[in-house]
Amino acid sequence: MAVPVLAQDAPPPEAPVPAPAPTPAPAAEPAPPAAPASVPFSFDLLTEEMRQAATAAYQEPVRPTGALGDLQYNDYRNINFRADRARWADSSASLFRVAAFHMGWLYSDPVQMFQVAGDTATEMAFSTDDFEYYNNLTDRFQPHLELPGVAGFRLSTPLNRPDVFDELVAFLGASYFRALGRGTSYGMSARGLAVNTASPTQEEFPRFSRFYLEKPADASNTVVVYAALDSPSVTGAYRFIITPGEETVMLVTARIFAREDVAQLGVAPLTSMYMFSENNRANYDDFRPNVHDSDGLGIERRSGDKIWRPLNNPPRLGGSYFGEESPRSFGLFQRDREFENFQDLEARYERRPSVLVEPMGEWGKGIVRLVEIPSDSEVNDNIVAFWVPEGAFNKGDAREFAYSLRWGALSPDPQAALAFVAETRTGQGGVSGVDNSANFRKFVVDFQGGVIANLPMDAKLDPVINVQNGEVEHSALVRIPESNMWRLVIDVRGTKGQVVELGAHIAGYGRKLSETWLYQWMNA
Repeated sequence: MAVPVLAQDAPPPEAPVPAPAPTPAPAAEPAPPAAPASVPFSFDLLTEEMRQAATAAYQEPVRPTGALGDLQYNDYRNINFRADRARWADSSASLFRVAAFHMGWLYSDPVQMFQVAGDTATEMAFSTDDFEYYNNLTDRFQPHLELPGVAGFRLSTPLNRPDVFDELVAFLGASYFRALGRGTSYGMSARGLAVNTASPTQEEFPRFSRFYLEKPADASNTVVVYAALDSPSVTGAYRFIITPGEETVMLVTARIFAREDVAQLGVAPLTSMYMFSENNRANYDDFRPNVHDSDGLGIERRSGDKIWRPLNNPPRLGGSYFGEESPRSFGLFQRDREFENFQDLEARYERRPSVLVEPMGEWGKGIVRLVEIPSDSEVNDNIVAFWVPEGAFNKGDAREFAYSLRWGALSPDPQAALAFVAETRTGQGGVSGVDNSANFRKFVVDFQGGVIANLPMDAKLDPVINVQNGEVEHSALVRIPESNMWRLVIDVRGTKGQVVELGAHIAGYGRKLSETWLYQWMNA
């Protein structure tokens, strides 16, 4: 077949005309982030959810892996929440700011947070954009990464000055939280619940797995926080109505459900630190006279009678049980407020808050339990106090407790009728300057204020002393000259290895004139 030959001068055949290019579509806008999930919410709905959760098996929280799971103590110190990312800062009239704690290190269980508006709760999402990462962490946490949860949160408010947002309360770790009154610095903590603390049964640490925060109206001085509590043995729904001030007040409602039998239920638990003071300072080679966040347990009984139990750092685990029926209050206190008595420019122990638990309604019969754990370091919280209600708390049971927590200096009322215990000192019993036998201890208790403050030195006052597992060999009550204090001196002989329980108060003119001083001497 012949192939046609084109003449040299012939024009080439026309190339096919390409179709016109389509008009490019406008560039797509970045997809907006998904709207946060919203769910119906009320305290009663949360209560019913946790009641139902108690009928199902406990589910361990899913802990993170990767960079979050690898965070150690030094890493965690290099992460800060960004102040410009604080929630509720959109209004200059808002008196509260919300900041989150990053997950990691000791705080590996994810906590979810929601904001409540009306009858709806909307998830508060947090990402790496909310935090500052220092040193090598900048390479391990890329921007814009949504976090699976947070470790907890803190609220700030103009507590001490109108132009500065001071930290007010922090919820971080298990069900622990702590707060401040005006002029105080963080010290002791509270918990949502204590389960089997210092008992033969393994202790549990229930955790707040979700928080729901009501955004206050502008200029409102009160904020409401709800929390879901979960553990292998219990669930719970909590409400905290928090009002800052000279004494920051929390009104707490705890609705608790038993998933399993609970050997010991600890309600309104408080946790603190006590290393040494005048009653046990001889064992410590330290330039500071006192090291403690709290120095005593105080109880006001239903009758109005008051008990003061100085704290101790015992040679072995110590426990004290105070049987009560619907007490007016109990708490851990820092009565010593003088810098000279601590001499610690960093810790400033004289500023640590006291915390008072005031039951609301009838709590019935139960026990205020004090646990003292031996400790050789002030970083350990070795003091626990809580209410143990009478009766069993078994699978399927439900309990509700309402109480207030007062955080602040809470100094004794100088106008009160009853004198209060200002100081407890102990030492070798007997006469100074001579050899005294072993198992002999001197207790010196100073009572201050009350109606006895202005009585003359020859006033007809009687010390009422009770001792168990020991014997009083000498006692004397004298007024300290040029003061409003009376000093009670008691020499007690005990038996080695015995726990000696002591109690004393001042009486006169047909009535009780002081609070009751109680003490536990472990004659190791």
